[in-house]
Amino acid sequence: MNKLELLRTFVRVSEMSSFTLAGESLGLPRSTVSEHVQSLEKLLGTRLLQRTTRKVQATQDGLALYERSKDLLSHMDEIEGLFRQDEASLAGRIRFDMPSIMARRYVMPRLPEFMARHPHLELEISSTDRRVDLLSEGFDCVVRVGAQPDQSVVARHVCDFELFNCASPAYLQRYGVPQSIEDLAQHRLVHYVGALGSRSEGFLYEAQGKVHRVAMAGSVTVNSTDGYESACLGGFGLIQAPRVGMQPFIQSGELVAVLPQFKAPSMEVSLLYARQRHLPLRVRVFMDWLTQVIIQQTH
Repeated sequence: MNKLELLRTFVRVSEMSSFTLAGESLGLPRSTVSEHVQSLEKLLGTRLLQRTTRKVQATQDGLALYERSKDLLSHMDEIEGLFRQDEASLAGRIRFDMPSIMARRYVMPRLPEFMARHPHLELEISSTDRRVDLLSEGFDCVVRVGAQPDQSVVARHVCDFELFNCASPAYLQRYGVPQSIEDLAQHRLVHYVGALGSRSEGFLYEAQGKVHRVAMAGSVTVNSTDGYESACLGGFGLIQAPRVGMQPFIQSGELVAVLPQFKAPSMEVSLLYARQRHLPLRVRVFMDWLTQVIIQQTH
């Protein structure tokens, strides 16, 4: 049996802490995943994973093997593509995650052109506003919008999203058009939070090199970009959202830009990937294409 395949299976089980989830991501039955791990343990003469009814955890030997296996598999992927001059011959899986609206509006419509160039690649696409764990969930790369405090991964800057202050015509007819920061005391904000139960930052704006926060009332709190946009269109309050996403609604008259002189700080868009010396060529090629697609949307 191919030893590298055994290692790949073991690494994926270690990352996902589940034989079932690892099998789904690798396209293998759970029984085959279990057989791979057992064969590797027999080959090495040590127990690599501790199995319980609720979770799979690596033993001390398993942790040591996991760290070495990641580098080895990365190098092998690099070697396999080292002498390929034709990118159309790239093969293998790429697992990536990005915000749902970005996937639906900008990336998925362009994806057929990428797949036409690289017909042997397989893509695993996660589109959610939840902050996935790049390492433990086995993602090759992740698109993130906003500050990146995680120092355990590499963040490649892609672009910056300029933010608009928007509201629906129905909302403005009811509450009036704000002309100053003081007017916000009479207005409502659609609150966006990463996790329900956490506190909204309020209305943000930059002035004299500093970021200011204005606490505002609001009856709706959301934790997704789709919900944020829909709540604004529904007339529940002001939002501060990327110009690239709001411009079509501004042009159609479904939303109106307000307080243009009080802009929130731009949001950085980054591509995150694991800290390692070499990225597989297929991942580098995909990340370059994805970067171009995102940048083109901002112009």
